[in-house]
Amino acid sequence: MARIPRLNVYQTIRQVPLVPVFYHPNPDVCAGVVGACYRAGVRAFEFTNRGDFAHERFADLSRLCARDYPDLALGAGTILDAPTAALYLQLGADFIVGPTFSEEVARTCNRRKVAYMPGCATLTEITTAHEWGVEVVKVFPGEVLGPNFIKSLRGPLPFASAMVTGGVEPNRESLSRWFGAGAIAVGMGSQLFPGDVLANQAFDKIEETVRDVVRIIAEL
Repeated sequence: MARIPRLNVYQTIRQVPLVPVFYHPNPDVCAGVVGACYRAGVRAFEFTNRGDFAHERFADLSRLCARDYPDLALGAGTILDAPTAALYLQLGADFIVGPTFSEEVARTCNRRKVAYMPGCATLTEITTAHEWGVEVVKVFPGEVLGPNFIKSLRGPLPFASAMVTGGVEPNRESLSRWFGAGAIAVGMGSQLFPGDVLANQAFDKIEETVRDVVRIIAEL
């Protein structure tokens, strides 16, 4: 069962609008990355369902967060169907993220009062998600849609809240473009976790990078 109510999840993401997106098969690397992000100020973390036994690694992290990081919202990403969503909800997911919108996933999350942030790439998809109770949509893929897509939402959908994933870089120029266009948060993956850094388990380097991004966003 989710530890953090969905309204609190949305507030947390607005307060610290960086959501790291991560998967790794090694449990020690997973724990090290989550710890580094937490120390850097992150309070919402998305672990993606992108490998065999990913749910087992998620279960490890869910127990870790409950014990050591009780105010960190841990979400499950790359969720495409309701059975997979239910699996991760049973393991304690505080929010569910998908690359696409699914009515079945929305219904499952609503039954459990858990935040659902689906990937949307058109205004029709966004308004459909709103009809199913979605508070924050994930604009994806960001590198294809671009900041102007976010900016264009302000006209017909001024009430839309968009988190961008894809195409966001950990520097002031990139972050300025996205937040200046109206994004309420950004999701970042490989840019925060280079392969060589993970291979060396240089968690202090990850903490430094994430801390800089959190600081830049706060200044913006």
